[in-house]
Amino acid sequence: MAGKKAALGRGLDVLIKDGTTAKRKAVAKKAPVKAAPTKTAEGEASGVREVPVSKVVASPWQPRSVFEADALTELVESIKVHGVLQPLLVREVGTKFELIAGERRLRASQAAMLKRVPVIVIEASDEKALEIALIENLQREDLNPIEEAEGYALLQKKFNMTQDQVARQVGKARASVANALRLLELPDSIRKYVAEGLLSVGHAKVLLSLETEKDQAILARKAIKDGLSVRALEKLVKKLTMPPKKPRAEKSDLPADYLQTLTDELHQYLGTSIRISPSKTLANGKKVRGSLEIDYHDNDELDRLLTVIGYASDL
Repeated sequence: MAGKKAALGRGLDVLIKDGTTAKRKAVAKKAPVKAAPTKTAEGEASGVREVPVSKVVASPWQPRSVFEADALTELVESIKVHGVLQPLLVREVGTKFELIAGERRLRASQAAMLKRVPVIVIEASDEKALEIALIENLQREDLNPIEEAEGYALLQKKFNMTQDQVARQVGKARASVANALRLLELPDSIRKYVAEGLLSVGHAKVLLSLETEKDQAILARKAIKDGLSVRALEKLVKKLTMPPKKPRAEKSDLPADYLQTLTDELHQYLGTSIRISPSKTLANGKKVRGSLEIDYHDNDELDRLLTVIGYASDL
């Protein structure tokens, strides 16, 4: 993977006005924290609390769908030894706490059989919850390109946003959002290749220039099988999409009616099938040679034909 992404224009610190740094450190040291929740404006944290794991429910806004098994196993082992060092971000929904950020930590906590986990409770609308979940994952480089694109598409669909509005919401350039959304135009099979890292975003953009899903699928598999670079794939696509060459302007040196007459007369004279391809003159004045083909079935017929055309061998 390339170097670490630069921080987004609007980070979590902007979205979550949290003045509880000391309390977070206390949780990291496993010190008991009993901060009572306080009523806050949307997007503001109400302090660190410990709540039963069973009361934390998955978020419908979670943009991630792929979690690496090895990395999750390592986190489970770390939590068994050190506990959850970074609180989950949640919002209260009835008697439950709906997760906004920290899905991997929650899954690892459940696998580690923890009874309680530290959380930071905020008041957030659906839009704010999705925005925070997206930004949290984007800043951590946790989303693959397809998950990122699907997150942007969800913002558009759920909240009727334009690409400009989505870009401002997550602190990205509009072109970046537009390019990400284009990936969703690819067939499911190729989106899966990109999500799994078998094809890069660069490969995907090249494949988008093809008109049919069949061609896209064929070249996607070839790129993976042969380890093609983006540049090599571009050359293949260019070759595939080039318009066919126009036939060269040319003129037959024999008129069509004369050619047919000559063919018929030679057929009668020789007593066998013949084919004449007349010489041609190209637009630039160059000549293309013609040909005369005479069929025969065996050596006796060949001798007969040689006699007819006046050829006498000395052998």
